Formats: sequence, structure tokens, C-alpha cells
Amino acid sequence: MKIAFVGKGGSGKTTLSSLFVRHLAATESPVVAVDADINQHLGVALGLTEAEAAALPAMGAHLPLIKEYLRGSNPRIASAETMIKTTPPGAGSRLLRVREDNPVYEACARQVRLDPGEVRLMATGPFTEADLGVACYHSKVGAVELCLNHLVDGAGEYVVVDMTAGSDSFASGMFTRFDMTFLVAEPTRKGVSVYRQYKEYARDFGVALKVVGNKVQGPDDLDFLRQEVGDDLLVTVGHSDWVRAMEKGRPPRFERLEPENHRALRTLREAADASYARRDRHRYTSQMVHFHLRNAESWGNAKTGADLAAQVDPDFVLGEPVAEPVAASR
Repeated sequence: MKIAFVGKGGSGKTTLSSLFVRHLAATESPVVAVDADINQHLGVALGLTEAEAAALPAMGAHLPLIKEYLRGSNPRIASAETMIKTTPPGAGSRLLRVREDNPVYEACARQVRLDPGEVRLMATGPFTEADLGVACYHSKVGAVELCLNHLVDGAGEYVVVDMTAGSDSFASGMFTRFDMTFLVAEPTRKGVSVYRQYKEYARDFGVALKVVGNKVQGPDDLDFLRQEVGDDLLVTVGHSDWVRAMEKGRPPRFERLEPENHRALRTLREAADASYARRDRHRYTSQMVHFHLRNAESWGNAKTGADLAAQVDPDFVLGEPVAEPVAASR
């Protein structure tokens, strides 16, 4: 399952996504965790030091390698240079799988040991001094979107993406790449404003959206969230001494997380697992093509000097056995 955590800045989305990743790892589930926020905090939330997190390879820096690997022998893609963030796979493309080893993971992922379990961690990479004034955030997350477009995952496999704060993800089609989106909202007017934006923007795309109420301190907070988000409210999370210790860099064993918060994480997993049965591969692929054609027309054709609409393979459906896996080349 592909799962996104979104919310306004300061809502606690990175903390909750890291807790969810720890919960999955504790059950020995295969997990790829992706920090898709330029404010790179997921690694630290998973126990890395600041120096270790800063040393994670940036996916954006390896974009040429990612493109060259994913295009494989797809005859519709003339070169890696003509691939953009929305380029869809087709016959001959190489696909990524959660459990495999491949050159993309070798270059861009690092194993992070938790207690217990371990996960693969990938990061877009932060803005650098060279980016200031000449690059936008979406140029960084393009590598994430391209990988999601080429990723085949099955039941019991998890890709967890900590997204950028607010509603910035709607500047591309990446918001449609997930089986389940968990929106983290505080019980305040600002806290639910991003929920309203997401609900409105995602309305026509069949996005599965559930709200996780965070920093809920009592019945009044719970009543507020129920009134504002209705049936989309899945579960709430309150104060956590375990999280406070984690934020100080001294987390206890994960098993010592408060029982009510363990129950909340199990609820999130149950909702994510249930989304697998509703997966529509044809819609997923058609949405991929939809946003690719929009990006091609608005800027991609001019940037690459190619007709990017020709990259679309009309007979390809991601996840179907149309494209057989190609052995990793080095």
C-alpha cells in the first residue's frame, strides 16, 4: 500500500508518520519510508542523528540515474533527458518493487534499524544554497513522483511518504499516487483548514482521505474535530511522554509507547490495509496519464523539445503482467 501523511506545518504529521513506520517495522512488514518534505525531519524522527539524517542521499541528486534505470527498454522514451516527473511507465519500462534490490535503492535508500525491525529510508533532499532563487520545491519531489509512478506494491507491503506541509502537493499529480492519505489535523480552525482544501481538491480524483486528530486534550477538542470533519475523522492522538522523549533524542523502547497510541496506530494500519481491496489499477494509471499530458502541454514539451504525449503506452496498466520485471543492471 502507498500511504501519505499530510497536514499543515506543525501539525505533527512527521511524528505520526514516523510512529506508523515504527509500528509497521515492529510487525516485520516490508517498508519503504520516504521523506518528501524539504524540511527533512523524518530521519531524525526515526532515530537518526542530525548528522546521519543530513548525510542521507538526496533523490533529486540522483535523478539522471533514476530516469535511466526506469526507462529500461521502453521504445516510447527516446532518452532519459526526455523523461519528466510525470512520465508514465509502459512496455519495456523497469518497475520498482518494495522487497527487491536495485540501483535506485542502492543509490538513494539507506537501511534504518529500529527497535524492533528496520526500514528503507529515502529522502528528496533539502534545498541547497545553489537552489535558492532558481529552483522550486516541486523540482525536488519530482524524483519521488517518478518512482511512485513506476512502483508496484502488493498486500502487506508499505510505502509511507511524509509529504510537504499544507496543500502544496496539489501542484503536481502526486496526491493521486496513494491508496490512503492520512491528514493530520489539530483541533483548531487553522488545523482543519488544510483538511477542507484537501477535501475540495481531491474530490474529483477518488482520493481516500482520513483525518487523524492530533494534540487532542479532551472532549471539547474531540467534539470540535467531529463537528468540523465528520465521518472522515478516523482516530485521535493525545499527549505522549514517549514522543516527548523521542523529540529529546532519548526514546524508550517502542513497546513502551502508550497503549492508547498503539491502538491508534493499529487503527491506521487497518484502514490502510482495507484500502487494498478498493485499489483500481486502471484509474491509477489513467490519472497518471492525465497529469502527464497536462504537464507535457504546460511546460514539458517546451523544456525537453519532445512530444511527451508520445510517451503514453495506451495498452499499459501498472500492476498488470503486461510489463515483466527486467533484471537490475549496474
